[in-house]
Amino acid sequence: MSGSLNKVMLIGHLGDDIKMHYFEGGGCVGRFSLATNETYTDKSSGEKVTNTDWHNILVRNKAAEICQKYLSKGDRVYLEGRLKTRKWTAENGQDRYTTEVNVDEFTFLNTSKGKQGSVEESSVSNSNKDSKDLPTEDDLPF
Repeated sequence: MSGSLNKVMLIGHLGDDIKMHYFEGGGCVGRFSLATNETYTDKSSGEKVTNTDWHNILVRNKAAEICQKYLSKGDRVYLEGRLKTRKWTAENGQDRYTTEVNVDEFTFLNTSKGKQGSVEESSVSNSNKDSKDLPTEDDLPF
């Protein structure tokens, strides 16, 4: 196979509010951390174990402004994008590397900002009538 694939799909909680950076040409980027959790039962002790992984997220331009408007720390979001490693120089002159998820698409799963008018929020509330047929959050495989 001669091709390759660089695709990331994450569902997680924001670790902090989005930090925006604006450029002279009019563009902007938003950066935030995203926590994903893996929970399993330790076979030897029978205890429930939760591991948290942190991901560096980057959104650009209009997507960054939308995320800043509606998302805040603790909110749950679904992201699709690709991994990108960038090189930068630390204050001590040493080369450093950071791997980030450059977001192409996103869906707000819940937000604490701007609940009125959110498409996702209204569609969830309309489907709550049939919620007894849906699996609970604990039944989901992820």
